[in-house]
Amino acid sequence: MSARKQARNQGGRPRDSRVDDAIATAVRELLTEVGYMRLTMAEVAARASVGKAAIYRRHATKQEMIFDVLLPDQFLAVAPDRGSLRADLAAVLAEVADSMAMPPQGTIPGLLADIHADPALRDRFDRKYLGAQRQTLTEILDHATARGELTTRPDPAALNALLVGPVFAWLFLLSESPDRLPALTSTLLDAVLALISPGPPRP
Repeated sequence: MSARKQARNQGGRPRDSRVDDAIATAVRELLTEVGYMRLTMAEVAARASVGKAAIYRRHATKQEMIFDVLLPDQFLAVAPDRGSLRADLAAVLAEVADSMAMPPQGTIPGLLADIHADPALRDRFDRKYLGAQRQTLTEILDHATARGELTTRPDPAALNALLVGPVFAWLFLLSESPDRLPALTSTLLDAVLALISPGPPRP
C-alpha cells in the first residue's frame, strides 16, 4: 500500500499534539540548516525523535509535510474588520507577506514547483491558501462597499494578484530584503487603493 493510502486509511485514534509539534520544529530547523531540496523525511524523523510511520500517518509526502508546517489551518481564518478598507487590506497583506518571507531562502520557490507538479497538493493549495485569500478579500470588499468606501466591488481575483504579485516578485524574482517589505507594502496599498477606490470623474 502506498504512503498516501496508508495516511488516508488510518483509524480514529487521536493524534498526539506533542508529535505534531516535534515534527513541525524539526522541519523548520532542517529547512534552515539543509534547505528545501536536501530535507528528507528520515532526517525529520530523527530530529523529532519519532518513527517515520508517525510522520506518514500525518503526511503522505515530504511536500505535504512542509506545506502543512508552513501553512497552518488558521491562515486568514477570519477576515479582518478594522473599520476601513485600507486597514483591512493592510492586515491581509501583512499576513500574506509574512507567510512568504518567514521560510528560509529557497523554500517557497521549491515548494511551489512541487505543488504545481502534484495535482492533489495543488488542489489543497488552491483551497487552503488561494481560497482563503479570495474568500477573505471578498468579505473585505463587501464590508467596504457596505460602508460606502467603494461604489463598485472589484474582482477579488484581480485584487489578489495586485496584492500578492509584487510581494512575490520582490522576494523571489528581485531577491530584495524582507526587511524592506513594510515600505513596499505601504506603497503597494497606496497604489492598489488608487486603482480600486472611487476618484474624481475624468474630464
